[in-house]
Amino acid sequence: MKKSILLIAMFLVAVSAHAQFYISASGGYSIPSAGVRFGTKTTANGIENTYGSYGEGIHTQLRGGYFFNNSFGVEVGLGYLHGEDQTSVFVDLPNQPLVDIKARGRAYGASASVVYKFTNNFYGRVGALVKVGGRTEALGSIKGITLPANTLPGVPIATTLDIDFVHDYRGRLPLGAIAAIGYKYDLSKNVAFFVEAEYMGISVTRDTSEMSQFSAIIRQNGASLSVDQVRQIMAATNNPLAPIFNQNIEYVDELPLGADQNGAKQLSQKVPYSSFGINFGITYTFGK
Repeated sequence: MKKSILLIAMFLVAVSAHAQFYISASGGYSIPSAGVRFGTKTTANGIENTYGSYGEGIHTQLRGGYFFNNSFGVEVGLGYLHGEDQTSVFVDLPNQPLVDIKARGRAYGASASVVYKFTNNFYGRVGALVKVGGRTEALGSIKGITLPANTLPGVPIATTLDIDFVHDYRGRLPLGAIAAIGYKYDLSKNVAFFVEAEYMGISVTRDTSEMSQFSAIIRQNGASLSVDQVRQIMAATNNPLAPIFNQNIEYVDELPLGADQNGAKQLSQKVPYSSFGINFGITYTFGK
């Protein structure tokens, strides 16, 4: 028993003699790791698909780690993604409304990784990633919707409607993977500069959404319409954009047969946040 305790104590002393605690801060930019179809772009030249990932954009990270010896360590991190706009629907045709709907991600994430030093300068890390906060925003602008006479109560003439809105989507807690390979250059005894190539693989299943901003103005008289009024007009004219104008939507995995596919409950879908990125940052090591 005493021999076992002595061996454990010797092991802990040996590990602590080489242990290093560090913190780092970094920033960088990510591009989509796979081109997932987001929507369509329609002009007089034709129709084309649009591709991307909500993971594309500027990101920042704060991380802290602990090396048990000269090779192996563990690391936890917090990050923020400020995603680029992705085209969902764009229509620019003569004598038709101009439709421009974009979506973008605003996400907070946390990660836990194992780190391995190949040399004093080169290292790699791999671990798990989870999205802990944020949302996906759809920003829409529809200009020049022509409404026939008497479409609106008390308006006996044809009118033109302009709409602007923001729809916020929130998702279920996802779990993904993260991996990176990097190069570290010592600037001093405790401070180092590093650059990393990083992969993040994660998708988010939509859970709920709400209309956070809405404006619908009649050009002829400057009068405003509510989102419910616009929804009724869109539904009555079988406009394919009608589902967007639900004020609140719950996304579910199944619906009863014959249920309204465009109503307050809709089938959920996974949206991609996966990306390849490059990070630049500074590391400070304590007690080196």
